[in-house]
Amino acid sequence: MSATLVRRNTLLLAAGMACLTGMLQLVAAMSTITFVIVSGVEGLLGLGAALVLGATAVIAFPAGRAMDRRGRVPVLLAGFAAGAAGTALVAYAVSSESPIPAIPGFALIGTAMGIVNLARTAAGDMYPPARRARGISIVIFGSVFGAVLGPTVFSPLFGREGAGTETLVLGWLAGTAIMLVGMGIVSRVRLARPQAEPAAGREVGAIGERGRPLSELLREPGVVPALAAAVASFAVMVAVMNLSGHVIVSHGHARHEIFPVVSAHVVGMFGLALVVGGLVDRIGRPVALTGGLLLISLSCASLAWVESVAGTAVAMFVLGLGWSFSFVAATAQLSDATEAAERGRLLGFNDALSAGLGATLALLGGLTLSAAGAAALGVGAAAIALAPVSWYAASARLRPART
Repeated sequence: MSATLVRRNTLLLAAGMACLTGMLQLVAAMSTITFVIVSGVEGLLGLGAALVLGATAVIAFPAGRAMDRRGRVPVLLAGFAAGAAGTALVAYAVSSESPIPAIPGFALIGTAMGIVNLARTAAGDMYPPARRARGISIVIFGSVFGAVLGPTVFSPLFGREGAGTETLVLGWLAGTAIMLVGMGIVSRVRLARPQAEPAAGREVGAIGERGRPLSELLREPGVVPALAAAVASFAVMVAVMNLSGHVIVSHGHARHEIFPVVSAHVVGMFGLALVVGGLVDRIGRPVALTGGLLLISLSCASLAWVESVAGTAVAMFVLGLGWSFSFVAATAQLSDATEAAERGRLLGFNDALSAGLGATLALLGGLTLSAAGAAALGVGAAAIALAPVSWYAASARLRPART
């Protein structure tokens, strides 16, 4: 593949990630309100987010396998189509004031999230090991523009005086439009169907055109510890992120002060992705992934004594930055351990475990926060982030990198 085509594909995939992230801004802001409106039951306010994360966990692994067998682009297009259908169903649920269409709607949105996040698999295919982390980080960096796109589209819409149910319907339909734009962008990506390739110490044809099964991939040196570190970093990050708003309010701050904290977290996650990618390639996957987990643990532990908005914003920035290092390093290491024809299934398995544990920790973290306060939440989250560090550090010996 020519360097020009690699650059073009990378930018198109980053633009697709921007569309996904822009739509997910709407989900983060309006899913709770939407479920209360369509169901009339205050206790169901968390069901939308649970459906999204649950569907993400369910779809990630089969989507990764489908990418290995059918190619990256067709599966990505199916993900955007699912997002468009899901947001349209939620819009219909609001207009009809019925919760029934909202349930498959949010599940389809989670399906879109689980599939489109695997766009980084394509980046792993296009770049050699020495530049792989940077290529992955460029695709992830597209999410920064999505974080800007979401408020640009939705804040004026929902900030209008007298905005009501009709505005909520329009908001979800705008999400549908964003998903269709993303679908159009990604349809222009030109990638060859993944093929198994000979690797160091392995004869041509030893892998087979569909690659090795997941059970064999998990026996590769360093893969399971890397998975454990990657899953812990994502699950802790997503759980603490989703509970940070309640932490702010529990310290006596106003609700509008949540938004700068969330913004600081998003900047930490995506704003320095290009720098992070270059550093991961330079210092190595093990150092970057271990360092990311340590940053996550430090930021979570700080919640035991930090109570100001500014201090919490700094903690959330560090949490996002630690996740960025861990995520890019883990994706690069798992990509290094696989052939192109089997890469999707391993990254999909990673995402499935991450989303499932993230949903579980968000639920348990909420119970901990309610029963014992922010200090207990922070210390518990820090302990979970630290748990895989020694195991991963001791076993981080990479097999020869693949192209």
